[in-house]
Amino acid sequence: MKTTKLLLLASAIGLTAAVAAMPARAANVKVTPLGGQDGEFCLLDRALIFEDPKGTRILYDAGRTVAGPNDPRLGKIDVLLVSHVHGDHVGDKHTSAPNAGTCSKPNLYVTATPNSNTVNIAVAKGAKIVTGSEMPKFFAGKLKAAGGNPKDSVLVRFGASKTVGDVTITTVPAVHSNGLGPDFIGGPLGKSMKAAGITAYVGPPTGYVLTFSNGLVVYLSGDTGITAEQDIVVRGHYKAELVVMNIGDTFTTGPMEAAYVINELVKPKSVIASHANEAATKKGKVQTGTRTEAFIKAAKVPVHVPLSGKTMEFNGSGECVEGC
Repeated sequence: MKTTKLLLLASAIGLTAAVAAMPARAANVKVTPLGGQDGEFCLLDRALIFEDPKGTRILYDAGRTVAGPNDPRLGKIDVLLVSHVHGDHVGDKHTSAPNAGTCSKPNLYVTATPNSNTVNIAVAKGAKIVTGSEMPKFFAGKLKAAGGNPKDSVLVRFGASKTVGDVTITTVPAVHSNGLGPDFIGGPLGKSMKAAGITAYVGPPTGYVLTFSNGLVVYLSGDTGITAEQDIVVRGHYKAELVVMNIGDTFTTGPMEAAYVINELVKPKSVIASHANEAATKKGKVQTGTRTEAFIKAAKVPVHVPLSGKTMEFNGSGECVEGC
């Protein structure tokens, strides 16, 4: 009788442990790249979907590889983030469908101006656009013009935060330009600006820090160069453990500069390469001589290559535990 009770107790403890372990595995943040070609990291790949364990879904820099609001890969979107309004991030045009064109030469036949791919997706999904600086005013106007709700353009300036669903969002400084192309303005003013070779200004660009319900803190660099805030603010205050880092050179930090940010300033547990401006992979493998390869070799933490459509899962400490 005593042996039977002990066996039952051990079984109950084992079942309790198994049940306790189930939510722990589920409590990961899912990150899914929406690039130009399935299973590859390509020239214009920027877009990432972050999914909180409790369901909030965030689309970061929709750009040109998300095939508009009807892209079957999107699903539910609660929030869109835009680091800055350059066409390759906000989406001045986009592919007609996933896998259109090639990795080095995507099909960009669909024009999204004057609204932008970001605004069109937000209206179709009933999602909020969260940005900093002066960008919320611009997006509010575009949402209204496209039949959406201008109040869905939400301001979060540096030092503040906004919780949407289960994710807390704040902006951090980024050093880059943020010129708004004349095609987004249109009319006589837009034509005059294009003829003069000038752009409009919607305030400085931003980076983001996201805090998820499982405790994971993610830094989204945007197109920034090296900044002191990456040490003092992103690491020192927010303690980011996962970084999405631009590595494309010329227009952003190069691979060695990006590695310095990771190794010496932010010091996260892991990093997702972004904005490489190259066909970085072939058949899912990083190609020799690419910026992506150089960054992987220089970084002192695990570098995860964002292969389009392949979901990675990160625990609260910033470690990739699935799909790595």
